[in-house]
Amino acid sequence: MDEKAREKRIREAARRALEEARARRAARDAAREKRPPEVGGRDGPEPTRFGDWEKGGIISDF
Repeated sequence: MDEKAREKRIREAARRALEEARARRAARDAAREKRPPEVGGRDGPEPTRFGDWEKGGIISDF
């Protein structure tokens, strides 16, 4: 396979990958909009995401 054909194939694959990623992000954002708002949730960053949990002055790491 010559170099130009290889580059064209790679460019096409990259374009498809970017389109797929854009579609996945749009689907993810649409799903987020459908969720009801959280009632009585914690303020700030999600503690389970950052590995810390503090409630009532007690801190635990997991």
